[in-house]
Amino acid sequence: MNIVTLLPFIVLIGAMFLMTRSAKRKQQQAASMRNEMQPGAGVRTIGGMYATVKEVNEDTVLLDAAPGVDLLFAKNAIGAVLTDDEYNRIVHGIEHDLKSDGTVVPDDASSLTETDEPAADASDDKPIDLGKKDAADEPADKPAEAKADEVAAEPKKTDGEADAK
Repeated sequence: MNIVTLLPFIVLIGAMFLMTRSAKRKQQQAASMRNEMQPGAGVRTIGGMYATVKEVNEDTVLLDAAPGVDLLFAKNAIGAVLTDDEYNRIVHGIEHDLKSDGTVVPDDASSLTETDEPAADASDDKPIDLGKKDAADEPADKPAEAKADEVAAEPKKTDGEADAK
């Protein structure tokens, strides 16, 4: 048998070996995470429920979901052990104090653009006309209602093609 014909099978077997190896590594990491759980830690179950670990046994975990509500789960049902900051942010809505982490950025840019020179008077600026050019050409002494009546009184223009159809 030729080596060229065996090459695709060898590559396929190698890929399967690598995939099962990475899956085993993930399973071992999840098992170690579950074994290292301590009472008082915040967890998320595989069903998406957030709770605090109350007691850890060999195969089970007692969770405190709410005051007076204790739930017994299998260790395999714990999806993730959360850090205290992450658990408080998700469950209690308490944000971590960002001011202690570094520089505070202002909400507006006024502190970045301030100068010692006094600001120019706004009345010196010319007003900017944002209206239509057609409206500026008409005299301003006509009321708006009269302009609307003139537009309604004009006959509609058609090209003749639309009437024929």
